Amino acid sequence: MPTILVTGAAGFIGSHTCDRLLENGHSVVGVDNFRTGRRENLVPAGAHRTFRLVEADLTRPGLMNELVAETRPEAIIHLAALVSVQESIQNPDLNFALNIELTQRVAEAARLHGVGRVVFASSAAIYGDAAEMPIREDAEKRPISPYGAAKLASEAILLGHARAFGFIVRCQRYFNVFGPRQDPLSPYSGVISVFCNRLQEGKTPTIFGDGEQTRDFISVYDVARANEIAATAPGAASGVVNICTGRATTLNQLVGVLRTLIKNSPTPVYTDAKTADIRHSLGAAEAAKTELGFTAGVTLVDGLAAILAQKKS
Repeated sequence: MPTILVTGAAGFIGSHTCDRLLENGHSVVGVDNFRTGRRENLVPAGAHRTFRLVEADLTRPGLMNELVAETRPEAIIHLAALVSVQESIQNPDLNFALNIELTQRVAEAARLHGVGRVVFASSAAIYGDAAEMPIREDAEKRPISPYGAAKLASEAILLGHARAFGFIVRCQRYFNVFGPRQDPLSPYSGVISVFCNRLQEGKTPTIFGDGEQTRDFISVYDVARANEIAATAPGAASGVVNICTGRATTLNQLVGVLRTLIKNSPTPVYTDAKTADIRHSLGAAEAAKTELGFTAGVTLVDGLAAILAQKKS
């Protein structure tokens, strides 16, 4: 099997993507500097002889180019990023370096060394507070954070390179990804991971706002599968798709489901909404089905149960 290079391999989505690729016979070179990625996430990948880990900081000038020149991957799945909206607000310069400059380096390395395909981890944050639901890929882009703006700029960089230099770019606009390995102790962690952790410990969860904000929660197992399809499906053309379920869940509903799975758990408390927090988010899933043949398959209940089972083991 040809090699696939995965940046941000030790992260939440990155490690699951590596697992998926390796289980299906691909050779994988994973790159991570462990700023937020965790070594234990790569234990399953490390059991495969076709996996190679490169511990490196891809923001060092020239390193991405050197790595692609050495490994000659057929595809790059670019997941390395500053992954937090709140951190992008607190540190816009770091957001620029990790979420725009690094994308440019990936695009140039792909151009210089004939990489056939780049899969990019984009985000529903590019839409901001969309006027209509569900959000289609052609909806107006109104990011309300440096993070969302950087993801939109990165899409433009990569798609411009694709048109100019003849390789394929697939931009994956992830909605709210959840699942095992999402760090509940990080201040930037996803709401599901935080809620699961607190409820299992018998602690009261905090909901920012009234709890009626909606999210399109998608399992990391589905996201990893979508990444594999985008990187390997024959005949793919460049494009952008939402990676979502097409189903909206309020935070109040989410906590209600969790409290049925975790017996005798406390009721939530409410506080002020976060800065730059989007009120409603629901993706249109049709383009991913049409362009990639991808449809989310993991239900919210099954996905939550997988997290809880991991925490018990």
